[in-house]
Amino acid sequence: MKIYFVAGEDSGDLHTRNLIRELKTRYPGLQTRGVGGDKMAAEGTELVAHIRNINFMGFVEVVRNLQTIRKLFQTVQHDIVSWKPDVVVLVDYPGFNLRLAKFVKGLGLPIFYYISPQVWAWKKGRVKTIRRYVDRMLVILPFEKDFYQKEGVEVDFVGHPLLDEILDKPGDNSSQKVIALLPGSRRQEIIRMLPVMLRMVPLFPEYQFVVAGAPSQREDFYREIMGESTARLVMNQTYDVLRQAHAALVTSGTATLETALLAYLRSCVTRVLRFPTRSESGW
Repeated sequence: MKIYFVAGEDSGDLHTRNLIRELKTRYPGLQTRGVGGDKMAAEGTELVAHIRNINFMGFVEVVRNLQTIRKLFQTVQHDIVSWKPDVVVLVDYPGFNLRLAKFVKGLGLPIFYYISPQVWAWKKGRVKTIRRYVDRMLVILPFEKDFYQKEGVEVDFVGHPLLDEILDKPGDNSSQKVIALLPGSRRQEIIRMLPVMLRMVPLFPEYQFVVAGAPSQREDFYREIMGESTARLVMNQTYDVLRQAHAALVTSGTATLETALLAYLRSCVTRVLRFPTRSESGW
């Protein structure tokens, strides 16, 4: 079996990596190819384009890079035609993927869409595009299944992948005072947010600030922004950094949910560890 994946962001790269890993346990001869990042590549996916070169944010950046986006679109179109996959799996990234769905449907290939665009919150008109071109939605939030069923779209609720990613790794109870800085994964938002976050460093000298570097960005990119800051940089270990942290400054996005889940799970572990013994409770 040959599956073509298109994931345009770090979170998509992570979740697609896990999906590919699970699929390979069921289909040992599975071949994968498409658009993604280092995590997908590590699972043996042949990358046509890397997310670090296409992860644009905001209207201005998209307009500025329209030529790059058009070229990528044409590259992916030609690659799908020449590689002849059995299935195409689109992962979030709706501005690009919903346009691609129309092209893929014209080829007669089955299309699965993993991790829905937030059409229930904004741009609801995209549901019409999904209904027309996507064969099946694989959604990660329970209410999304009801939403799509009412819209006449074939859909399965598959659970949120972050829960598997977080629960697969044990918590950490280190007493080191750490404040995690998560300025996002896109180049533009890091340039905008990281300097603001770094202003906090001299205000809390008793804490060690740690920047969680995104896998789609290069270390020297962060170093240039950080300059002489005493904050540490740790690349591609976001969950480990968060497990060590007493607090975190987080740019809105998937990382916000990741941080909230880890904080909740960590508080649960703390409560279990502090549960009184039989002698302490008087049982």
